[in-house]
Amino acid sequence: MMQAKAHPTGKMFAILYNRLDLFCPQFYSFKRKSMKIGVFTCWCGENIARNVDCEKAAEAIGKLPGVYCSLSYKYMCSEPGQTLIAEKIRELGIDAVVVASCSPHMHLKTFRKAAELAGVNPYFVEMANIREHCSWVHSDKEIATAKAVELIRMAVEKVKQNRPLVPIEVPVTKRALVIGGGVAGIQASLDIANAGHEVILVEREPSVGGRMAGLSETFPTLDCSQCILTPRMVEVGQHPNIKLYSYSEVEAVEGYVGNFKVSIRKKARYVDIKKCTGCGACWNACPKKKIPNIFDFNLGNRTAIYVPFPQAVPAKPVIDAVNCTKLTTGKCGICGKKCAAGAIKYDDKDEIVVEEVGAVIAATGYELYKIDKEQTNPDISGYGEYGYGKYKDVIDSLQFERLVSASGPTNGVPQRPSDGKIPQSVVFIQCVGSRDNAKGVSFCSKICCMYTAKHTMLYKHKVHDGTAHVFYMDIRSGGKKYDEFVRRAIEQDGAEYYRGRVSKITEENGKLIVRGVDTLAGKIVTIEADMVVLASAMMPSQGAEPLAQKLGVGYDEYGFMSESHPKLRPVETNSAGVFVCGACQGPKDIPEAVAQASAAAGKVMIMLSQPKLTREPEIAKVNERNCAGCFACVVTCPYGAIERAEIKDRNGNIIKSTARVNPGLCMGCGTCVAVCPPKSVDIEGFTEQQIYAQVESLLEIG
Repeated sequence: MMQAKAHPTGKMFAILYNRLDLFCPQFYSFKRKSMKIGVFTCWCGENIARNVDCEKAAEAIGKLPGVYCSLSYKYMCSEPGQTLIAEKIRELGIDAVVVASCSPHMHLKTFRKAAELAGVNPYFVEMANIREHCSWVHSDKEIATAKAVELIRMAVEKVKQNRPLVPIEVPVTKRALVIGGGVAGIQASLDIANAGHEVILVEREPSVGGRMAGLSETFPTLDCSQCILTPRMVEVGQHPNIKLYSYSEVEAVEGYVGNFKVSIRKKARYVDIKKCTGCGACWNACPKKKIPNIFDFNLGNRTAIYVPFPQAVPAKPVIDAVNCTKLTTGKCGICGKKCAAGAIKYDDKDEIVVEEVGAVIAATGYELYKIDKEQTNPDISGYGEYGYGKYKDVIDSLQFERLVSASGPTNGVPQRPSDGKIPQSVVFIQCVGSRDNAKGVSFCSKICCMYTAKHTMLYKHKVHDGTAHVFYMDIRSGGKKYDEFVRRAIEQDGAEYYRGRVSKITEENGKLIVRGVDTLAGKIVTIEADMVVLASAMMPSQGAEPLAQKLGVGYDEYGFMSESHPKLRPVETNSAGVFVCGACQGPKDIPEAVAQASAAAGKVMIMLSQPKLTREPEIAKVNERNCAGCFACVVTCPYGAIERAEIKDRNGNIIKSTARVNPGLCMGCGTCVAVCPPKSVDIEGFTEQQIYAQVESLLEIG
């Protein structure tokens, strides 16, 4: 360990010394030549010290030029460790700090804060990751220690090239946009609105409620779905801080964190909802009554002018333009004649409205796995042996929910779609599409075990002498009172469970012949069923991928939107100011979706409570003098953060065209740096000079 005398001019001058570089580049150039660097190596308990000789590494680094102190400590991120760093900064007049410990993703902010409190610009703090890069990947202590010394040396050379940076301040529009009016979107909207902030809620269907609005009862308490949800739906519709755009979709999103401009397409309803009283005269008089009801998954019918379901919010109808006789042929018009309020508008057109918001929450929900993402083919992908779309009595789980729902097409009485008879034997097949790389998707849909158990209970409560059979791969019931719920379905309600897959379903004499296997009993199982219910995989709702692209949010191979960090930032995305919640991020049950919605709302409220937002300054910067104006960076930037600009002389004449970075949009990914032919773009904090300095330090060692 090398030591030096304390700075002769004391603490106050040390702070000024570390701040002058913000205002005086000449002083900064002088200062860099005489920079005093402190290196602090962490043992991380045994995480690092087990395979890296931290004291030996600190001793070796202490001999480097510019290093005024090099210390090791057992837990550098602890309060005593941070105090040690601050004390050495004040005592020795340290200008820059290097901490050798774990991932910068974990603790860089911690050490920057400690250095800043001691008077050092926080962007003169670098970290060398000797835990993941050395201790965790090398068993030979000598090799791991040598590599740790090299990594720390690289960080020392990089920090010598650092420049003083100042966080970026961004103004904030005190409004939030929530996309999706399911239970997650409703919860997020209400949380933000109840905190006193304005909310724009966009729902593409005529009513809020989402998938939960179509459920009968919810697990594990079997309480009525509508009884839980309807009061929240009404509250959203009446809340003074919530502007609801139902039957609308997000067309485009521009801007950046704190300052988004969102174009919303209000689809033509052909009904003026301000005039409409919801009396029902129009849809009761409509002569076209045999249109398949999408809300009931085509198990029931509706009229051409309709309200999706009795508890809809807003409780105002919409005209189906494709099936309305007046709109397709110019004839009929009975609904308009019956409307005493004069609310029918046959000349209605789509309208684009623009709203300015500071933050966005995506809560676009889910739908069941189908053969294609456009949902044009009814067959479940790769499972033709189950007869879905071929046999009317083979249905999916959401269709079964509508059959047992009191507001469903059969008023809560489970009836066979083929002939309306009450089924005496129902087979439930789990994991249809889930956990199947060959035919479906690799992931577990998480809630199928629970809602299948619920379905067996609901069926037995409706048909007391009926028999429920369940084919399953594994029972996954992780949650409070969840496993007890499944045991209740088996032990109290008498559901027959078979651990095995179904190989084929055929129809003979009005019966569905289900052929499968019970691997626990070691026998083949054949059941004559009146109905089969498929628990198919949960997938992102239609349109989730294009929306993610509009928001600049990443998504996985299945279309689920990607969070920034699965543990530490589960509702944030890599696009600043955009958050996710509910099933658009991954399969979830209702409690988890609601909890995540409140978490996203909390993040938004933190943003909106600030007069200004501060962002890290480590973003792209264009050297406009050298810029060739090819604009390859403009085309390549995934965040749309680079725009074309013009440099003019004093007389207003255009001298040249150049690229310019919007600091509010840039995420510092570095794509522009890679594609710039004249090398006119750099990332602050990761400049070419800094990278070269690191590489040269390794060459010197070699």
